[in-house]
Amino acid sequence: MKMVMAIIRPERLQCVKDGLKDIGINGVTITHVTGRGAQMGLVFTTRVGDFVVDEIEKVKLELVVEDDLVDTLVAKIKEKAETGHPGDGRIFIIPVEQSLKIRSEAPEA
Repeated sequence: MKMVMAIIRPERLQCVKDGLKDIGINGVTITHVTGRGAQMGLVFTTRVGDFVVDEIEKVKLELVVEDDLVDTLVAKIKEKAETGHPGDGRIFIIPVEQSLKIRSEAPEA
């Protein structure tokens, strides 16, 4: 199994969720986060000078899927989240050794 973690623009969240539903993936953890990457924030110019916002609001999606679904999942996230501008986000793929259901305490394959 793999955990796919994606950091995306908040305004692309609904499109990505719809895309995940289209490929049969329903389980996702969504967290609203702030941060910065290559985009390095936004500069606003006012009458009194420049104002820099260097922590940008993003959304983090976390999904655990079987290995054979990773490529399909990543392609769908990229398709639905991309705007073509800096700050579109990033996708991380992390190995998952084991998954346990809290209710039953039995390891799940």
